[in-house]
Amino acid sequence: MPGEDATTKPLMPRSSAPQVWTATVAETKFYWYDLLVEGSPLPDFRDPVGRYLRRMQFAIDGTMEKRLLYFLVARPRVRFDLQRSVSWGFFSLKLTIPVLIGPEERKSSITIELDVPFEATYKKPVVQVQDKFLLLNWGALVETFSIHDLIQRFDTGLAFPSTVLYVGQTHDPAGKLAKGQHSPVNRARNAGMLDSDMFLLIQRFDVAVDTTAIDLSEEASLRTHVDMLEGALIGYFEDPASRLRNEIERGNRRDHLAELHHTYFLQKLTVDLGFQGADAFHELESTQAGRSRRHLFDCTFDAGRPVIRRLGENDRSLPALRG
Repeated sequence: MPGEDATTKPLMPRSSAPQVWTATVAETKFYWYDLLVEGSPLPDFRDPVGRYLRRMQFAIDGTMEKRLLYFLVARPRVRFDLQRSVSWGFFSLKLTIPVLIGPEERKSSITIELDVPFEATYKKPVVQVQDKFLLLNWGALVETFSIHDLIQRFDTGLAFPSTVLYVGQTHDPAGKLAKGQHSPVNRARNAGMLDSDMFLLIQRFDVAVDTTAIDLSEEASLRTHVDMLEGALIGYFEDPASRLRNEIERGNRRDHLAELHHTYFLQKLTVDLGFQGADAFHELESTQAGRSRRHLFDCTFDAGRPVIRRLGENDRSLPALRG
């Protein structure tokens, strides 16, 4: 994803005119975080699952150099059932795979219809099932899917909510998040890992600015946009009493946001998490926000504290991803 921060601008004298910002999702991607932090430090690239994990590791490492936003998201635990066999539909590439849902391992199944890859030399793949992965050997290539890849990609009938536990920024030269060393994220993950699978939803936002100010020095930097967005999303999704953040962090953020709010004369920040073609994984909820595939709200700041006003889903046209 793009999102590199160039030079960080020092705070300027107050903007000469009010500003209204509108933030929309430009790019979005889910990563099964458990696979990253529970796996070996260096997966074997010669193994299909190893290659899958290395690609994911490389992608998340790359986000640590950028100013993007992430959500730690919990979804119900799902595994392939290795005690039961897969089955094929008659004269089709419909594959039914048994699964186990939740910590109680409730038995169920999913059915997916495969498309033959262009490179395939087999008409029907050889199927290998692991507890978290499905491997399809088409002869000339092997496709690797996690169980959650299939749930997100195909209409499996398993409609689960995505519960937001924590909001943060990816930018971290030390790469603590990618290494599984981010303490608040680890606390949230450890509290729910027996019942849930944990994901990082990483998003890049476009921010449109409406103002009569014409001096380019009054234009906020990418870092400022992301700092204000992070504050708004924390206020929208997270419980103010959450123990994942201490009072020192909260106080520092309030002071920083109050300073930015004053400097850029920010009247209002509108945040729209909806976009055309959003799948069921993007049906987000939290203890503070009801389940929806489109979270749309206005945010103002009072002494650095976000003040949220939810908007109706039809109050604005649905934006498209920009890629």
